Amino acid sequence: MTWITTHSGLNFDYQNPIIDSICIEDIAKGLSHECRYTGQLDRFYSVAQHSVECSYVVADKFKLEALLHDAVEAYCKDIPSPLKKLLPDYRLVEDKVDQVIRQKFNLPLTISPEVKQADLILLATEHRDIANDGKEWPMLKDIPLLERKIEPVPSGVAYNRFMRRFYELIKQEM
Repeated sequence: MTWITTHSGLNFDYQNPIIDSICIEDIAKGLSHECRYTGQLDRFYSVAQHSVECSYVVADKFKLEALLHDAVEAYCKDIPSPLKKLLPDYRLVEDKVDQVIRQKFNLPLTISPEVKQADLILLATEHRDIANDGKEWPMLKDIPLLERKIEPVPSGVAYNRFMRRFYELIKQEM
């Protein structure tokens, strides 16, 4: 068996992911329950909240892509990058799922540099506000921070904000 049943009741097959098995509510639900930094935080901070924050950092044409840049994690859980490097087969499955999500929402086939930069800005800001381990993170050297502080919200609030932001952006694209 290579499939799961999602929150919405759809069957999602990892061997054969199809556009019809992707649902924005499932993405929002999964991301709102997925904690950043493998949960190694003092407070819960969801991938959904991170994604919403990212969508406010980029220019208009990248906002939807920024909101959905981690959508694959709703189906393929967030594995820390150092571990993911040791799991090439997992990366292949994740890439396949990511491509189907990108097709579903008419996103570029690969992440835009602008969205990558926004992700780094959020990472640097999260390091300051949420995940400060007292260590310098070399990849964040010279990355600007958001002026405002990020305050984690409960998963239900993150879900609602993600869905509201998605529909706001879809409406703007029409």
